[in-house]
Amino acid sequence: MYNVAIVGATGNVGRKFIEILEERNFPVKELYLFASERSEGKTLKFKGQDILVEATVEKNIKDKKIDFALFSAGGDTSKTFAPIFSKYGATVIDNSSAWRMDPEVPLVVPEVNPEDISWHKGIIANPNCSTIQAMVALKPIHDKYGIKRIVYSTYQAVSGAGVQGIKDLEDGIKGVAPKKFPYPIAGNVIPQIDVFLENGYTKEEIKMIEETKKILHNQDLKITATTVRVPVLNSHSESINLELINDYKIEDIFSLLSNSTGVVVYDNIKEDKYPTPLLFSGKDEVFVGRIRRDFSIDNGLNLWVVADNIRKGAALNAIQIAELIISKK
Repeated sequence: MYNVAIVGATGNVGRKFIEILEERNFPVKELYLFASERSEGKTLKFKGQDILVEATVEKNIKDKKIDFALFSAGGDTSKTFAPIFSKYGATVIDNSSAWRMDPEVPLVVPEVNPEDISWHKGIIANPNCSTIQAMVALKPIHDKYGIKRIVYSTYQAVSGAGVQGIKDLEDGIKGVAPKKFPYPIAGNVIPQIDVFLENGYTKEEIKMIEETKKILHNQDLKITATTVRVPVLNSHSESINLELINDYKIEDIFSLLSNSTGVVVYDNIKEDKYPTPLLFSGKDEVFVGRIRRDFSIDNGLNLWVVADNIRKGAALNAIQIAELIISKK
């Protein structure tokens, strides 16, 4: 049994951590909940018990003998407190962007690169939600055919922007001005996620590009991305265009993905069967449809990929990392 801490416990992902730990019957001995000082004293339920939320400060951490610390509290909190939890013996699994591109920190999707947990030094990074679902779908294709170029176009739900993102959508339906997004999201799409960089890309787009290279251990991979916020409550969708190194048969792609861990092929155009966010919100797997050849280039392939961004794109992936560590012991 393991002592588990959740940092950022009162947020969307923090609450999802609690839910999934219970659902999967994770071997929790003691569960400790941490959040900002303004949430101190609140309680959240775990297995019928009320668990007190504590402030994230060192004196509340040091004597608890925590084995796993699941973080979803923002980059600044992670930068400050992940080393502290690690210092007191915890393996930190961090959901922010703080550690993802640190060469000393593994960036892990358990179905894709489980071997990378072997070189962690106390901190393991959870990739961006959009990257996670793409990697689960692309890794088997990368391994069998080789990928020369990726074009990502994402359609990302408001839950990815936290509680205020959801509120902006709900308020926007009532005609209330947005607080989180630069434009109203209700009845709209916004081709900006995170801040713009000098090269014209957004930070989210660069995250997807750089994280993909790190996870696939291929710095030469050609990748471009456009990330878009859409008026969908939960679950991200992605149109992924690939240029493969080797030729393929389309039926072999269907077979390959159908037999890949964590992937569900949901694709029958004769029955209008393809993944949508509403269909697969709340599911653990990554759903792939609209699988078809791109005739405009040699060895071109198109995929449509949908997954629950709060579940597989955040909380579940982190818990799967912890389960993977336990399985290796």
